[in-house]
Amino acid sequence: MPDADSLARYNAKRDFAKTAEPAGTVAKTGGNRFIVQKHDATRLHWDFRLEVDGVLKSWAVTRGPSLDPDEKRLAVRTEDHPLSYADFEGTIPKGEYGGGTVMLWDSGTWEPIPGKSAKDLAKGHLHFVLHGERMQGEWLLIRLKPRGKEKAENWLLRKIDDEFAGATDELVETGLTSVTTGRTMQEIAEGKKPPSSKGKRSPRALPSRLREGSGEGLKSSSASSTSAPNPAPPASGRGAKAKRTSRKGSKAPPFQQPQLATLVDTVPTGNQWLHEIKYDGYRALIATGSGGPKIYTRSGLDWTEKFPGIAEAAATLPPGALIDGEIVAMKGDKPDFSTLQEAISTGGEGLLCFAFDLLAEGGEDLTALPQIDRKERLRALLDGADDRIRFSEHIIGQGEKLFESMCREGFEGVVSKRADAPYRGTRSKAWLKIKCTHRQEFVILGWSASSAKGRGFKSLLLGLNGPEGLVYAGKVGTGFNTETLLSVRERLDALATDKPAAKVPRPEARGAHWVKPELVAEIAFAGFTADKVVRHASFLGLREDKAADTVVAEEPAALPDTAPSSIKISSRDRVIFPESKLTKGDLADYYAAVAPIALPWLADRPISLVRCPQGRAKQCFFQKHDAGSFGEQVHHVEIREKDGSTEPYLYVSDADGMLACVQMGTIEFHGWGSRIADVEKPDRLVFDLDPDEGLDFEVVKKAADYLKEQLAEIGLTSWPMLSGGKGVHVVVPLVPQAEWPAAKSFCERFARALAQAEPERFTANLKKASRTGRIFIDYLRNQRGSTAVLPYVARARANAPVATPVTWTELRSIDSAHAFTIQDAATLIERAGSRALRGWGTADQTLPDL
Repeated sequence: MPDADSLARYNAKRDFAKTAEPAGTVAKTGGNRFIVQKHDATRLHWDFRLEVDGVLKSWAVTRGPSLDPDEKRLAVRTEDHPLSYADFEGTIPKGEYGGGTVMLWDSGTWEPIPGKSAKDLAKGHLHFVLHGERMQGEWLLIRLKPRGKEKAENWLLRKIDDEFAGATDELVETGLTSVTTGRTMQEIAEGKKPPSSKGKRSPRALPSRLREGSGEGLKSSSASSTSAPNPAPPASGRGAKAKRTSRKGSKAPPFQQPQLATLVDTVPTGNQWLHEIKYDGYRALIATGSGGPKIYTRSGLDWTEKFPGIAEAAATLPPGALIDGEIVAMKGDKPDFSTLQEAISTGGEGLLCFAFDLLAEGGEDLTALPQIDRKERLRALLDGADDRIRFSEHIIGQGEKLFESMCREGFEGVVSKRADAPYRGTRSKAWLKIKCTHRQEFVILGWSASSAKGRGFKSLLLGLNGPEGLVYAGKVGTGFNTETLLSVRERLDALATDKPAAKVPRPEARGAHWVKPELVAEIAFAGFTADKVVRHASFLGLREDKAADTVVAEEPAALPDTAPSSIKISSRDRVIFPESKLTKGDLADYYAAVAPIALPWLADRPISLVRCPQGRAKQCFFQKHDAGSFGEQVHHVEIREKDGSTEPYLYVSDADGMLACVQMGTIEFHGWGSRIADVEKPDRLVFDLDPDEGLDFEVVKKAADYLKEQLAEIGLTSWPMLSGGKGVHVVVPLVPQAEWPAAKSFCERFARALAQAEPERFTANLKKASRTGRIFIDYLRNQRGSTAVLPYVARARANAPVATPVTWTELRSIDSAHAFTIQDAATLIERAGSRALRGWGTADQTLPDL
């Protein structure tokens, strides 16, 4: 029976004239609701509430609920709350009881397991089942015996090991928004109105309808099915042409750079990933508008006329939508690229578009919404649409099963996407592609003649772009039919030239016919030899949608979340580089990947950090002293200051330390020229060539080469590094013998001597006015306490460039100081191990007399 006095304590603690919380009355209805409210009061906690006897029995879970069965979370019993509190979300005024922000973090129903009842609460042990948006499955509440004069009633909340068990902090780290309004804690605190229901964000943890094993989330196969989600033979071609509601006057959204997937070897696990079939076709963006639809290739070419059937279907959709998908031709029950090319050459009819993302609807930009929300919007948009544009189904979890099924049935592979990620117009690890076989694009360098009468050619010679230009990558002589032999030969003849665009081995070059490197071919192959030449290649078709200068070898990257397990990166989806929509998670993944090549320069060296907690476009600041906020992975060394006092300077020793800094908003690491073992003796000098605004990078490169020659004349070997900004750093390694005063004196005299010898080119004067048309030789980085950006460090600049070691030969052909970005981690790692860069930045040398 409800106790009329059970809410007396609740009411006594609150002044309802000041707080928006509901006044408490005991309800008579017997329901079974449960809610969790994230509450940022004196201390952040999660209020767990079960409906029992007309009230909400309540516990404050200080660290939030955990899916780990081995993790027992302290839950402190608090006063009963009225059932009306289950809908409360907002702010409680400061100074009032519980003052702070309250988010409705989870909601659903509960019941005791069979044979148990809510009366077990009085016994101090409740075993129950939750059916919520975030918390599901079996749980336990266990009351602890009081210790001493302890007044609080302490309980433990624990997950039972079942199919809904998971990582320790998965729930609190992924559940960042309200289950009812989609707002973050900050948005609630600021009083922002909830988004409209159509654009409302789902909770960041996946809802129950899409959890692994739920049996939902697919139309044509269950989450546990291993059959293909939805490739099917083409329908009649028109399907249901339901009348669509239109918004007159809505313009077609402009082209946006599509998001690209990163190639990896294995399918990611966990319910934060959704998995789709990888279609074998042409990537397309479909924009609908009152003036008719537009169909763009991934590079922005208008190919509307090449796909008249798809355009006709798109014309029935409401204007103002921008749909991302893949246009395919079916051969039997599977997409086939050769069939697609034949269909395009004969008018583009009979094709399908599998749509997998929605970037805009009704003129509303959806790219900031989570992936799962965009797909739900897309599903609703395509409901009843012309079946030539079909919704691409997905499954949550069990991606490995889908991958095995796709490979067994002859599909290309799968694409895995983070369900909580926004849409980014760049390549990122929020989208991953896993291929069943090796296949990619190659540049056609030339062809060899065939002895067979009427055959256009025997084989094509292939190339790929590398750091130093095009390189030979093998040949392909199978996969052609009579028609493609003739049509490709016609294209080759139009591009004939006298010399090859890459160095080709003599046996393959003998008798070859060369072409300008403009055609791109899609090739299936068994793999690469040790010499980076394709094995058992087969021609699939020409790629009209890809530029030859973008074609590189696709190397599998490491899976995301490769950061050491001791470092948890929160707010992974916070955009740090707005120009390229790269996030904190992308930056963390980059540093985790390049740690082995960055640490030789960064480890055990006093550092200054450039921290940009809200992203590079907002406030950034330097930090060099340890304030105790980084955790145990980041260390400090006491260094004497000029006044005789000491200050704690930051340093890291391993990847954990790097990632701990990134977790705290760090983008850049700048290092002293000495190590903590002996901070008074530098082990490197850096001359930073900082050009005046408007000076071409060619001028900077020549200046760097001149410095190299002048240093060599006095017996010093040096190495170039792209700064990631405007200039080049000339790095001079040293045996740490000379102390800072001698090092600074040497660098100043050297820089001033160059400026005096070449006054039209150089200045050693720090003042901006003295740099007009010249390059400032910044020698001031070579004094005690000064720092310089370290190799492989990201820069807080547009598009996330990286400070990159290069060779002197390579520098001559590089176009800018920001030639590499954090998206080039695999390339940078491969380069670091190359023969050309082996030994970069190292030399057994000491300061000469000058």
